Amino acid sequence: MNTVNKADISLTAALFAVLLFSSCINTRSSYTSPDEDRLMITRRYAGDYIEYRNTDPDDFTGYDLIWIRTSQDSTYGKITAFGKTCDFVPGDRLFFRREYFSPGGISGYWIYIIENDSTVSYKLTDYQHDRGVPVRSWF
Repeated sequence: MNTVNKADISLTAALFAVLLFSSCINTRSSYTSPDEDRLMITRRYAGDYIEYRNTDPDDFTGYDLIWIRTSQDSTYGKITAFGKTCDFVPGDRLFFRREYFSPGGISGYWIYIIENDSTVSYKLTDYQHDRGVPVRSWF
């Protein structure tokens, strides 16, 4: 009457043990946790402000640009940002900052800003004309 033998019982127990242990194993995944994002450099010293000059908009872009000169001119060159005037005070410590902007929630892009320690900031152009490099290369 008893059709279950010892081999069937041990096979069932072994399969159950494999399933139980495999569900408890911590596997690697391609997902990066938000904690890793905090380790990214989002602010970098750009030098002490010296002076600026303004260029009127051309027919192609239509934007007013300011060319900012800092004490790190040998590293970054003249920094190109959007604006008509520059409200930085000579001697201000300037910093590059980048923020991730995600308007749709699915994907986004970086916005690069130059700022002082108070409230003055300007959006940088994506391409830095003096050195001929994209601004993202500074991060």
